[in-house]
Amino acid sequence: MKKQEGKGRKVAFHTLGCKLNFSETSTISRLFKDNGFEVVDFNSDADIYVINTCSVTSHADKKCKQAIKKIQHNHPTAYIAVVGCYAQLKANEIASNPGADLVLGTNEKFNILNYIDDLSRNKTPQVYSCEIEAVNRFDSSHSEAGRTRSFLKVQDGCDYSCSYCTIPLARGKSRNKKISDLVYEASQIAQSGIKEIILTGVNIGDFGKSTGETFYELLKALEKVEGIERIRISSVEPNLLKDEIIEWVAKSQKILNHFHIPLQSGCNKILSKMQRRYNRELFQSRVEKIKQLMPDAFIGVDVIVGFPGETDEFFEDTYQFLNKMNASYYHVFPYSERPNTQSATFSNKIPQKIIHERSKTLQRLAEEKQKAFYQKNIGKKTKVLFESNKKNGVMFGFTENYIKVEIPFNRSLIGEIKPVRLIKLSKSGNVNAEML
Repeated sequence: MKKQEGKGRKVAFHTLGCKLNFSETSTISRLFKDNGFEVVDFNSDADIYVINTCSVTSHADKKCKQAIKKIQHNHPTAYIAVVGCYAQLKANEIASNPGADLVLGTNEKFNILNYIDDLSRNKTPQVYSCEIEAVNRFDSSHSEAGRTRSFLKVQDGCDYSCSYCTIPLARGKSRNKKISDLVYEASQIAQSGIKEIILTGVNIGDFGKSTGETFYELLKALEKVEGIERIRISSVEPNLLKDEIIEWVAKSQKILNHFHIPLQSGCNKILSKMQRRYNRELFQSRVEKIKQLMPDAFIGVDVIVGFPGETDEFFEDTYQFLNKMNASYYHVFPYSERPNTQSATFSNKIPQKIIHERSKTLQRLAEEKQKAFYQKNIGKKTKVLFESNKKNGVMFGFTENYIKVEIPFNRSLIGEIKPVRLIKLSKSGNVNAEML
């Protein structure tokens, strides 16, 4: 099929889910631009709308359906393409509901222009989605957040088999590009004036499966890229967060003291049912190692609430473990049952009302931890990369250890890394700073 030329047509994107999805959407949008399409805001009039989907939770599936309905209502003649994880897992479900014209799975989404003909609405959606076992390609991606930061995709897929997770079914086996290719891509990002890259993927600590390299070697190579002043690491599994990685970050001039580590439960019995590859003692040792070498490091932790079999006792076990831990913030996720996962067959399901109550309890703890971490840093001198977003005359930026800072808007600071002193907590829950 001949690749569709834009010829002045407009395309809009809607991204659901993780930073990896945003990275991939940004790359797909550049494909459209290179072929003559004008990229417009999702709420604007467009000839084609592309929804890049997530399927981690049932709520994510619902959001996709809502987006399709919104497009149909506001732009009834527009062409709708649905791509990504939900499209891979449930292509026929999407196709059976009215609205979508094209459904592309994991292996096909980066070739979207080859599947689009003349943008005529299809009575029957076209579906292209191979079996997940056949997915073996790695498509390079990076996004640009307000021209200040870039999410660089370094890895895709996952070889783990956590009992609640659909990601291996949606993205396939762990794979990656060679370090030399990623260094080149980071160099290209630097040439565009972006100073910070965030390394993203499905399981980035597992980097190197397809090239015989390691995540540690990747970090050392990216450190040498000229023009990139900051490197931020996204989520790393605790069993893959080796001492050598923590020690390298501690002495690095570029890699920031910011860690995001998925725990999922503070109860070893639940961790076992989840089929996680560690216990809470190993997790605690990782936190202690980080804080020993980098006392000011930000540590964000993922927690799932209401997993089947999570008794009141087990939840209290998790709460007490989290309360004592020297973490900076907890990302709390209510358990969401997903089809074709082992946990969907488990007994002792937790009622939604209890899941909601437990989520609120942990969310309060998360807010307390973040406030305490921010308060501990008041009075310190640090550096902030300022972003282009603006609200009520205020601009924002992040310190090296991921404290969100706000100052009066100054256009000349956008994209710049500047020294500041942290003054006090702001009314919005961020930190006010003064320029040095």
